[in-house]
Amino acid sequence: MAELTTLLEDEGEHELAICVRDVHLVAMCNCDDGFCQSIHTAVHQQGKPYGEGHRCVPLSPSKGTLVLDVVYGRIMYIEILDRAPMHSLKP
Repeated sequence: MAELTTLLEDEGEHELAICVRDVHLVAMCNCDDGFCQSIHTAVHQQGKPYGEGHRCVPLSPSKGTLVLDVVYGRIMYIEILDRAPMHSLKP
């Protein structure tokens, strides 16, 4: 989470940088793409749009892609693509 905090600070997303420490793994993405390690950090109905208050926050890591789905200041999903494998995570 240290990398996320730094990247958010670099983007001027100071409130989200603080919120990152309270993010919990709810579920792994189930897309089965070998390049995807995305995680759900809040319960969300699959296939339904987030709706009002949703915004995407693209970050600029040195490798791969990181994009956050944020709803009213809460990180709902962290899209993690084309990055070195993370340690085993389980909800």
